[in-house]
Amino acid sequence: MTIYSMTGYGKGVAQKDGLKITVELKSVNHRFLDLNIKLPKILSFAEDTLRKTLQGGIARGHVDVYVNVEDERDSKSKVSIDYALAGQYILAARQLSENFGIENNLNAYEVLRIPDVVSLSADEADEKLLSDILVEACLQAVEAINQMREKEGAALVKDLLCKVKGIKDVLPKIKKLAPLALDEYRSKLKERVQDYLKEVPLDEVKLINEIAFYSDKFCTDEEITRLDTHTAHFESIVKEGGAIGKKLDFIVQEMNRESNTIGSKCNNAAITECVVFLKSEIEKIREQIQNLV
Repeated sequence: MTIYSMTGYGKGVAQKDGLKITVELKSVNHRFLDLNIKLPKILSFAEDTLRKTLQGGIARGHVDVYVNVEDERDSKSKVSIDYALAGQYILAARQLSENFGIENNLNAYEVLRIPDVVSLSADEADEKLLSDILVEACLQAVEAINQMREKEGAALVKDLLCKVKGIKDVLPKIKKLAPLALDEYRSKLKERVQDYLKEVPLDEVKLINEIAFYSDKFCTDEEITRLDTHTAHFESIVKEGGAIGKKLDFIVQEMNRESNTIGSKCNNAAITECVVFLKSEIEKIREQIQNLV
């Protein structure tokens, strides 16, 4: 299945019988599908149709939707006047003039220029035509934005798999370094104890028990195994495709937890360097998957 990014742009244009509608879509990442639709008033009746069309083609993301209508017909849409709203403005202007003794120069032309007093409206036949053209333009825009989102999604996945491979490659190195870290701890512990006791004989049994306790407490085999499992799971989810962003986000949280545990267990410079690399790559992965559907 195809993997999509949540960032993209798409444009669709449809026209018929002198009516032309342009739909533009701009999307960024978001936890859910969040549609911000800006429609001209003449198309307000079709918002639900537009919303359902978008929901059928886009899974996740914050999408800004811009719609423009061009009417090139000789007989254009009906002009409607909101007389109630116009009356309120006229009354407010008269009261303002009387209360403050200023000239009331509000004429019919000025009233018609007030927002929402004049609007275009379509009859039922026009509504059907406008709705059909709007859906056609919207489907074109959805196809265009999904093509861009698919292309970016493929690039993101390629980079993610490269980073996961880097994590997998460093795990054997940590596993190899762990026994050396234990030997280093054994040697340093023995030196410190001998330096502290000086002439007092060293109790080898107690020293061995202490080292065994450290070995058990700071063993990282379990964390490395889980990290290896998580990376394999990550790759299998990417291979399945589809809406994988939320699934990968959970796996990355688990990967980060295991790398933190390894870092807290091992007091060794070489292993610490590996853990720093792990955490850096995991953080890069976490940031990138926020943009996957």
